[in-house]
Amino acid sequence: MSPLRWLLLPLAPLYAIAVRAKNRAFDADPEKAKRVPLPVLSIGNLSVGGTGKTPIALHLAQALEKMGHKNVIISRGYGGRRGVDPMDVTPKSDPSETGDEPAMMARRLGPNRVIVGRSRHAAALRAISSIPEAKLLIMDDGFQHRKLHRDIDLLLLDGTRKWGNGRLLPLGDLREPMTGAKRAHALIVTRCSKTNKDEVEKWWSDFGSGGPIFYVDFHIATVRDAATGKRLALPAELGPLFAFCALGHPQAFYADLQTAGLTLVGTKSFRDHKALSPSKIARLAALAADSGATGLICTEKDAVKLTTAHIAANGLPIWVAEQEVQGEAGLVEWIVDSLNRLPEK
Repeated sequence: MSPLRWLLLPLAPLYAIAVRAKNRAFDADPEKAKRVPLPVLSIGNLSVGGTGKTPIALHLAQALEKMGHKNVIISRGYGGRRGVDPMDVTPKSDPSETGDEPAMMARRLGPNRVIVGRSRHAAALRAISSIPEAKLLIMDDGFQHRKLHRDIDLLLLDGTRKWGNGRLLPLGDLREPMTGAKRAHALIVTRCSKTNKDEVEKWWSDFGSGGPIFYVDFHIATVRDAATGKRLALPAELGPLFAFCALGHPQAFYADLQTAGLTLVGTKSFRDHKALSPSKIARLAALAADSGATGLICTEKDAVKLTTAHIAANGLPIWVAEQEVQGEAGLVEWIVDSLNRLPEK
């Protein structure tokens, strides 16, 4: 357990009381959740750390768009400090204002696709007013944000870590008790090739809603040169690499790189969402060179925080791993069918 969690240990009972009280209040009076004129699809999880919410949100946003469901992602914009809120996120937005994940999603999706706001309700209203062609709102990391009504609630479960030790923060990794899973309309198990499906299905039977289970994996199919934008399909001969990231679950990223056939000679992890200075990147490059690496590699989430100053400070190429979702058989179709069954708003 980290030093911070040890410091917070005396507050554990208070946290548990507060979480349970909030859930009881919304369970007793569902109308406490504010409604908006468009359907809301929420993507979230029970635990802290990287279950893959952002790649799933991106994948669904792109797939649903192709099927005629023009959508906008609404996000809290964690880590962003902005004078205007809610805020439209564009491909050129500053991640220090919007947060790194919304900036990454906007660069993938383009303009008029991502809104950040400390209030998801306000962000939703902003999306509806500024993007009138939108037919659907996708709420990123929304499972615990019960102030906004959602029509479809998707719960993500990391297939490698699952529910951890089953205890709430700070004693474990759960944001709320496992019984909260009953609110989810469906379960998405990420990194499913490394999980015990029987164990997951027993857990869902005990704690979930009885909705469908979808199994997905993440695959790094291409890498991009951060300086030139040039893309290479994997497998490719890149030589030995030094990986770094600021994620909630860094070991999963390193495992994905090796699964993609890349050779790692070292890794360096930072706290989730941390922005690295050009001097820090220069020190990483020196460490990588000493380890025999011919380049650095990071995630798209880390890459949005790299500027020309970062690249200039680095004596090695920086490769950006581009991740795809695999094996989501039936998930998009199930969502479309669920949307079509909703009453008119």
